[in-house]
Amino acid sequence: MPHTTTPEGPAPRSPLAHRTALLEIPFAGAISPDVEEARLHTLRWLRDFGLLRDGADLREYDALRLERAMARFYPRARGEDLALATDVNGWFFVFDDQFDGELGQRPDAVARLLDSLVRVMDGDAPSAGAEAGPLVEGFRDLWRRVNDGMGPLWRHRFREHWHGYLLAHHREALNRSGGALPGIDEYLAARRHSIGIQPCLDLAERFGRYTLPRELHEGFPLREMRRITDEVAIFVNDIVSLDKELAVGDVNNAVILLARGTGRSVRECVPEVCAAANGRVARFLEHAALLSARLEGAGTPGAVRARVADYVDGMRNVMRGNLDWSLESRRYDDAGVAAVSGGRRRPWAGLPVPVEAG
Repeated sequence: MPHTTTPEGPAPRSPLAHRTALLEIPFAGAISPDVEEARLHTLRWLRDFGLLRDGADLREYDALRLERAMARFYPRARGEDLALATDVNGWFFVFDDQFDGELGQRPDAVARLLDSLVRVMDGDAPSAGAEAGPLVEGFRDLWRRVNDGMGPLWRHRFREHWHGYLLAHHREALNRSGGALPGIDEYLAARRHSIGIQPCLDLAERFGRYTLPRELHEGFPLREMRRITDEVAIFVNDIVSLDKELAVGDVNNAVILLARGTGRSVRECVPEVCAAANGRVARFLEHAALLSARLEGAGTPGAVRARVADYVDGMRNVMRGNLDWSLESRRYDDAGVAAVSGGRRRPWAGLPVPVEAG
């Protein structure tokens, strides 16, 4: 990571920069040239669906530069594809921020919200007299657009990944509400879903206009590479979001759980979590080489091998892009931590959850 200098010498590093300097993710980063167009589109979309209000709310959201995360995840995506990705990501972060306050400690209310979203995935029409709210209506629009034109195999896999993502939020609400804290392995099992990486990898297929066969997805080593991508994203997110989660009292963080489980300080546990991320990246590189050799040795058609190579690139883009965006966003810097400190919540938090008729 480059240092900036002053006449007196190197500028002091922030705690975030100190932590991320321990990470080793040796993939090249890239960004789609359509990022600004996608940014403007998503700001309009969020406002039109009532997920953001004009004025200060819009400016605070815009400072997070969320569109740049998707432009890094999908550097070859253009036009409508990138706009769809940034809409999905905008909804994702607005949704995620709902759980920083009271809702995140009310498993029953979380379950009601999740049930409404699952019904959208199942194609159910809104219940008569029910108030869906902007989160559900925005999701309904995304679900239609994302699935449009995709085949049944891809749609089934995408639904399963989104279903797992949604249900993991109930487990995290139970953690926040005073239940027994999970160990690291149990935490990772749930967090692999709530981090939302698998749906992002599904979009790499969608934007590439292909669907990999089930046997490739479910077989070794591609399945293991997908799991590694999940866990690298988890550990990187937990490193960069540590100050934010300490500020709001959230325990769903590998560093915090490791500290509580071992009796060590949070600061002492950071290098161990960084080492866990680095070790997984090293395994990913080994598996990628093995996968390429196996496909070549099996005489796999060139078109299929090209699609697999694109998908593997997609995993690299997610791991690298997640780190690069985290360091350029205002979400995790001092301003981002201040925005959720002292009981303050993001202005888009606290959106109404679905209320059933009667």
